[in-house]
Amino acid sequence: MTSSTPQPTPGPTRGAPQHVRVGTRRSLLATTQSGHVADMVRGLGLTTELVEITTDGDRSQASGVPLAGSSSTGVFVSALRDALLAGEVDLAVHSLKDLPTYPCDGVTLVVVPPREDPRDVVVARDGLTLGELPVGSRVGTGSPRRAAQLHALGLGLEVVGIRGNVDTRIRTVRDGQLDAVVLARAGLARIDRLTEATEVLDPLQMLPAPGQGALAVECRSDDVELLAALAVLDDPRTRAAVDAERAVLATLEGGCSAPIGALAEVVEGEDEEELWVRAIALSPDGALSVRMSATGSPADAHGVGARLGEEMLADGAGQLGQPGPAIDSGQVPHA
Repeated sequence: MTSSTPQPTPGPTRGAPQHVRVGTRRSLLATTQSGHVADMVRGLGLTTELVEITTDGDRSQASGVPLAGSSSTGVFVSALRDALLAGEVDLAVHSLKDLPTYPCDGVTLVVVPPREDPRDVVVARDGLTLGELPVGSRVGTGSPRRAAQLHALGLGLEVVGIRGNVDTRIRTVRDGQLDAVVLARAGLARIDRLTEATEVLDPLQMLPAPGQGALAVECRSDDVELLAALAVLDDPRTRAAVDAERAVLATLEGGCSAPIGALAEVVEGEDEEELWVRAIALSPDGALSVRMSATGSPADAHGVGARLGEEMLADGAGQLGQPGPAIDSGQVPHA
């Protein structure tokens, strides 16, 4: 458990607790993200401390179990939620892309802060981009979504499964085990390692995971005073975008098991703000895909995303099939 130093702030919101325990995973990225949330909470005049929790996802990552082969959804989330419901922490901070799309009894997603850039990046040897890597180059990722889209680019790359934290993954390139890895830009930005990226991937090449780049702050549903105090920290545009992306994901999960990418944004329209959503579902080898987009009102974000998912299912997303493994998961030692 580590404590943060209270900062001079305005008086606390009336009725809110004076001290907030923020639950976090133990990795550098997780504690950095949770530290950002703690800073926001202290801005309300409250004091905070970070409480570190080890999750099933952390344990499987440490043991080298491939996450893509796990049957557990939300493996990085459940231990934090357990600690929250047990009263060991008052808030739980997650990467929003890790949250299951189904609700958790007794837990409320109270804050979605402003989002980091959700795109993926390449960290490659010799400063290369994906297009500059020779045919047969070994590219590491632990994500079936990234693997399928890498295959779909038709660059002749060998996709290799990896686990581990950001440093471990980048080290596979520095040590010559791999020619490149694909990571989330947001993670590198948050731990000040963005300069190591050799290319930022356009969403036309690779759509990110639903919710990528966003954080999720959960608290107990019956903690009404804290819920009310934290509501001002929620970012409406980010909330609308991730609600739409997660609605696409939830709808597709009901009819297919294909790798899925989705990205939404709120933009200025002629008369009012508009929500734009793009999504893709692919066969694991990237040979088949259904890519569609939709627009609508940010106030109907869930509906826009759900209808887009239904259109994708009607267009064949549920029949993409499982033509075989797209990631060779046994060639790089796990961290």
